[in-house]
Amino acid sequence: MHSENTSADPAHSTADGTTGWITTPITADLLRGAIDLERTEHGVLPHRLPAWVRAQYPDGQLAMAESQPSGVRLAFRTRATTVELDTLPTKRVYTGAPPRPDGVYELLVDGVLAGRGSVRDGNTLTIDMTTGSAELRTGPVGTVRFTDLPEGDGDGDSDRAGGKEVEIWLPHNETTELVALRTDAPVEPATDRGRRVWLHHGSSISHGSDAAGPTAIWPALAASLGGVELINLGLGGSALLDPFTARTLRDIPADLISVKIGINVVNADAMRMRAFTPAVHGFLDTIREGHPDTPLLVVSPILCPIHEDTPGPSAPDLANMSEGQLRFVAMGDPAEKAAGKLTLRVIRDELARIVAQRAKEDPNLHHLDGLRLYGEADFAELPLPDQLHPDAATHRRIGERFAEQVFTAEGAFAAHEA
Repeated sequence: MHSENTSADPAHSTADGTTGWITTPITADLLRGAIDLERTEHGVLPHRLPAWVRAQYPDGQLAMAESQPSGVRLAFRTRATTVELDTLPTKRVYTGAPPRPDGVYELLVDGVLAGRGSVRDGNTLTIDMTTGSAELRTGPVGTVRFTDLPEGDGDGDSDRAGGKEVEIWLPHNETTELVALRTDAPVEPATDRGRRVWLHHGSSISHGSDAAGPTAIWPALAASLGGVELINLGLGGSALLDPFTARTLRDIPADLISVKIGINVVNADAMRMRAFTPAVHGFLDTIREGHPDTPLLVVSPILCPIHEDTPGPSAPDLANMSEGQLRFVAMGDPAEKAAGKLTLRVIRDELARIVAQRAKEDPNLHHLDGLRLYGEADFAELPLPDQLHPDAATHRRIGERFAEQVFTAEGAFAAHEA
């Protein structure tokens, strides 16, 4: 199967039979992993936080993170052998840092990766990390095209799409407006596979950081290995125990829930121990209001040497940026721990204590030490390139270990017979 990058061609949008293309409106029933769908000037924009949150706290970092469709995918059945998707991505450029690659779209046929592509066009958001300023330059809609798809098994009746199940996973790190979906055969929403729904919340590491593509972020890998449907609320820079995030998790139907807590609290220098412990309890209390008996897993931070014993905040290393490298350094003082400043080691101990305390009355609450996903030996073999975020190989390792420890027979998310 082939994929191509092209500019959008309005002539392809006809559906009168003269071109052979069928244009299918992009609606919520074609999307998995999105919490909200906003209609825009160009089409629709998937969101991973609801509109009331976006209105309540219109922060630029949060807005960027939640509108990047990590874990969001189009899912449909069709006999089509060619698929085109017009999108308007917003690409990020960091002043002084190397150019970022274009976001990746991955197409799966019946669960198997069958094609990858990118859209070169789109908007550009230039961010100066030294000043916090950002400038948006608008650009054109682009197209990603997938060809030579197998026709599928043809199990639908004559009035339905039948064929194979197709998923198009959107770039996990590019805000992506969906403009048009065109195929050379009819499309219908994907069938319900009867899988359990796993709802996950975490930081940029869960969001996808430097993963190779949207199905290669560690939660997507773990979901595939665990045979579950993922809803990913990994929000870069925004895993801060916000009450609105807890209320969002509370209100989303799910069979399994996990929350990965710690790194953003430290690297944003967001709170001290006095605030942290009540905030964790409040976060879990709110989730339990909507999911009183759902398996709920609290995951502590993976290893991050710069913050193991040094509090935040973290900041870009300006010396390295001048050399074209983006790396982070810890700006806190280890002596400040005595005044209640948080480090990753302190947070791991406190999360373990909190879960042990609560689990006496909540048998469906579980704990996973993040060092079991990525620890000192892993760092020696696969160091964090920018001192904060895992690379593609490390995402795979974390995803595989999470699945091994959580979805297997003795894990918190073990499947049980009904």
